[in-house]
Amino acid sequence: MTDTDRGRSRDRESGFMSVILIFLFIGVIFIPVGLVTLRASHSAIAHSLALVVEIVKRYDIGCVPKPFRINKVSYIQDDSIPKNCSLSFKVPKYMKAPIDIYYQLDNYYQNHRRYIKSRSDQQLLRGRKYHDTITCHPVEFSNDQHILPWGDREELKVNRKNIAWKSDWEHKFGKNVYPFNFQNGTVIGGGKLKPRIPLSDQEDLIVWMHTSALPSFQKLYGRIETDLDVDDVVVVHLMNNYNTFSFGGKKKLVLSTTSWLGGKNDFLGLAYVFIGSSSVTVAVVITLLHLLSPR
Repeated sequence: MTDTDRGRSRDRESGFMSVILIFLFIGVIFIPVGLVTLRASHSAIAHSLALVVEIVKRYDIGCVPKPFRINKVSYIQDDSIPKNCSLSFKVPKYMKAPIDIYYQLDNYYQNHRRYIKSRSDQQLLRGRKYHDTITCHPVEFSNDQHILPWGDREELKVNRKNIAWKSDWEHKFGKNVYPFNFQNGTVIGGGKLKPRIPLSDQEDLIVWMHTSALPSFQKLYGRIETDLDVDDVVVVHLMNNYNTFSFGGKKKLVLSTTSWLGGKNDFLGLAYVFIGSSSVTVAVVITLLHLLSPR
């Protein structure tokens, strides 16, 4: 073997070892980070190590009166029937404030292309100055007007402020745009908007319009700024307006304490562990293949 061949062989070995070390390095970094993230998702680092407490209650079917449960779609679409509903649950563990309140939808593909296209971002920002609403099909007009798209016991106060991203309400929703004829047509959605309040101040709408990537997602509704003790009974009064029955969806109410990563969510930690484990596996497989059949 010539010196040139030996040099090339050393370069190949060096490159091979570099690839192995890179994969091992990714694994060594990502797996511990993922485990720490998973632990943080289940434990809040505050004054004491208290578990993140999450309460999830489905309410769509339970809020339909028994006579209407045979045809739930017709019930939810009938405006003449009151949709008031009360949901009660017992707090299983001490919950330290702030306690986030979410509404959760399952089997709702908000990232579907047809859904994303059925809005006019320019009209949300500029109002009636922008009339091109062809993408808002099938609901584009209402009464020949363009739609402006888009609600003795101690009472728990819910803070509804600062639930939306600052970048959204500052740059995507107009300060002088008002929902003057929202939901005046034949297609009725869930909540209502206040016609005298500009879109930039209606954070419910802004939170909803922020597209979710997965078919099961939670949207922040507000925060309870009072601690809840074990066995406290919380009664929630809600309106069961939004129709999820026609597409097999589910509606849930979620109360959750937070850690330094936010609420209980294992996705990020599992992603780190998966990537780290995959990198280590690839490094081991490449090493074995090289040892069994070296070039």
